[in-house]
Amino acid sequence: MTIYESDLPGVGKKFEVELEGDERLVIVTHNTGKREVYHKASEDADGDKLFELPDRLARTVGTILEGAYFQPVKSDQVETMLSDETFIEWFNVADDSELVGQTLGEANIREEIGVSLVAIQRDGDVIAPPGPETAIEAGDTLVVVGDQEDCTEFEALLGSDDRQ
Repeated sequence: MTIYESDLPGVGKKFEVELEGDERLVIVTHNTGKREVYHKASEDADGDKLFELPDRLARTVGTILEGAYFQPVKSDQVETMLSDETFIEWFNVADDSELVGQTLGEANIREEIGVSLVAIQRDGDVIAPPGPETAIEAGDTLVVVGDQEDCTEFEALLGSDDRQ
């Protein structure tokens, strides 16, 4: 899959995502945050506008598409690349994890490992953002942001049931 990015001076940015065959999905992100989504039958064809979304709704839809609310297929690894070197990943906390029972303040994860814990999924609820007084429990799913090396190091603290 190839994604083409181009600046639209005075408007924002355009992203073209290659689909099957010559088809392309075109997303125009305006400086105002509005998104327009087009479909092109081929690279040289005019795009047909599919829909338009205001900024907040576009972010919500994007979060749903990346799987933050629901992962339909259990896999060995759930990750989303934020940039070439930064990932957002979901990790399960096993019963034997050394983090179980520690608060985030006690665990000192950001300073010790380098990942930032941005949310905890627990029993159908989401704690976002968790505070330093939030305790880590077995069965929690921790949502972290960091580079791949730091995420791999963090994985070692989680016990036998590592990634979601």
